Amino acid sequence: MQFKRKIIASLLVSSGVLGVAGQAAANDSTELEQLRALVQELDQKVKVLARQSEIAAEDATTKKKETPVVKASSSGFGLESADGQNSIRFRGVLQSDYRSFSDGRSGIGAISASAPAGFYPANEANNSFLIRRARPTVEGTLWGIYDFRFTPEFGEAKTSNSGSTSGIVDAYVDARFKPWFQVRAGKFKPYVGLERLQSATDIKLIERSYVTNAILPNRDLGVALHGDVLDNKLNYAFGIMNGVPDGGDSPTSTTTINDREYQARLFSTPFKDQDSALAGLGFGMATTYTDASGTFNSSGTTAGTVSNSDLTSGYKTEGQQTFFQYTSATYQSGRRFRWAPQAYYYYGPFGLMAEYVDESVKVNYDVPSNNQSVGVNQKTLNNNAWEITASYLLTGEDASFKGVKPKQNFDLDKGGWGAWEVVGRYDEINLDNDTFKNFGTGGTLSTANAQRYFGDLRNSAKSAKTWVGGVNWYLNPNLKVALNYEQTRFDGGAGIGNPNASVANGETPTNVTDRQEEKAVFARFQIAY
Repeated sequence: MQFKRKIIASLLVSSGVLGVAGQAAANDSTELEQLRALVQELDQKVKVLARQSEIAAEDATTKKKETPVVKASSSGFGLESADGQNSIRFRGVLQSDYRSFSDGRSGIGAISASAPAGFYPANEANNSFLIRRARPTVEGTLWGIYDFRFTPEFGEAKTSNSGSTSGIVDAYVDARFKPWFQVRAGKFKPYVGLERLQSATDIKLIERSYVTNAILPNRDLGVALHGDVLDNKLNYAFGIMNGVPDGGDSPTSTTTINDREYQARLFSTPFKDQDSALAGLGFGMATTYTDASGTFNSSGTTAGTVSNSDLTSGYKTEGQQTFFQYTSATYQSGRRFRWAPQAYYYYGPFGLMAEYVDESVKVNYDVPSNNQSVGVNQKTLNNNAWEITASYLLTGEDASFKGVKPKQNFDLDKGGWGAWEVVGRYDEINLDNDTFKNFGTGGTLSTANAQRYFGDLRNSAKSAKTWVGGVNWYLNPNLKVALNYEQTRFDGGAGIGNPNASVANGETPTNVTDRQEEKAVFARFQIAY
C-alpha cells in the first residue's frame, strides 16, 4: 500500500514538472523568434552602415584624386594635382653684392692727340652696392611630361656683351617624352658651357670665368634635342639657335642675323652611382657653328655704321669692367666656330672644374678712304680662354655640381655653424695678335686713314689674366654669404704711351703700355628658394 502511494506521488510530481516544462518550452520558442528577428534587423543595419562606410571611402578617394596638394618648403612653394601629373611652383633668387676696387678702370676710352703719356682716358672703377640678380621664377609640369619655366630679371645681371635690354632670363617648355628623348624650345641656356649650365646660385665664385662670360653664349632662342643614354651616364644635346655675340644674352624679339647657330654637346659621367673614387668624374666637349654676316652702311667718305652684326661689342673683366672693344667699323663677316672641352671632378669635400674654349671668327673692317669707295679688309681671328677652379669644404660636406647642403644649419642656440668652403680659380682670355695690326696707309695715329684696326691697343688689351680666392659660408640650404678677392693683369695694351707714334702698314701702335691692374674685393649675400 505504501509502495502504491509512492508510485502515485511520483506520477503526480512528474506530470506537474512536465507541465511546467512544456509551458517554459513554449515561452522559450517565442523569445528565440524575437531574438532571431532582432539579430536579422541588426545585421541589416550593420550591412547598411558598412555600405555607407564604403561609399564614404569611395567619395574620399575620389575627392583626394581631385583635390590639389599645397606644398611649402625650403625648395619653394606651389600646388600639385593629387596624381602628381600637374604642378606649379614659385621660386626665386636674390643676390645683393658689394664691389670695392683698390685698383682698376671703369672701362675703355679713346685718347686724344694732346693727351700726355701715361694718361688713362677712362675713370677709375667705382665702389658700389648693387642687386646682382633678382629673379622670381614660375615653373611647373603639365600632364607629367611638359615642364615649363618663366624667369624675369629685375637685378643688374645684364653684364653680357650683347647690349640686350630684355628683362626675361628664361622662358621655355621642355617635353620629357623619354629620358633619352627630350625637346626644349624657347629662351634658355644653350647646352654648351659647363659653368653656364651650373645654376647662378651654385657657382663657386661670385662671378663666372672668361670662358663663360666672355666667349660662350649666355642665353639664346631656339630649340634643342637632348637626353640621357647608357644608363644615364652619357648626356647629349643638339641645338638650333638664333645665335648671339660672345657672352651674349638674346632678346626675345626676332633676330636680324641671316643664319642660325648650330650647337652640339656630349658629356659623360662613366662612373656615376658606383662605389669608386671616380664616381664624381665628368667630362665632355661642346661646339657651336654659324655663318652669319653683318653689314657696314656707308657711302663714299661718309662715316658708316655697323648693323646686323653678331660680333661682340667687347669683353669684360670679372669685376665687370670693359677692357676690350672692337673698333666701330668692325663686324662679323662669315663663319664663327667654337669648341670647348670641359670637365669636373668631385670627391668628398673636394671639387675641381676646368674649361677651355677656342673660337675662330671671320671679321671685316670697312672705312671710307680718300674719297674712294668703301675699303674692305677681312681676317679670321682666333681667340681663346680657359679656367680651372678648385674648392674644398672645411666642414666635411660632399662637394657637387649642384651646390652644398650643410650638415648642420647655422643656429646659435643649437650650436650649428653651417658649411664653410674655400675656393680658388685662375682664368685668362687671349685675343688674336692680328686683331691689333694696322692695315691703313701709314702715317701717325692721329691720321684717320691710318687708324685701321679690329681692336685698338691704345684702349684695348690683348689679354687678361685673373686669379680669384674666396670663402663661402652656407648658413643653410637657402642662405649663402660669399667673399672674394680678385686680381687681374693685362698684357699688350690699353695703357697709354705716345698717341702720335708713327705706324707703318701691318704694325701695331708703338710705345703703348699695359693697362693698369684690377684689384677688387667682392661680397655677396644670397637667398634662394
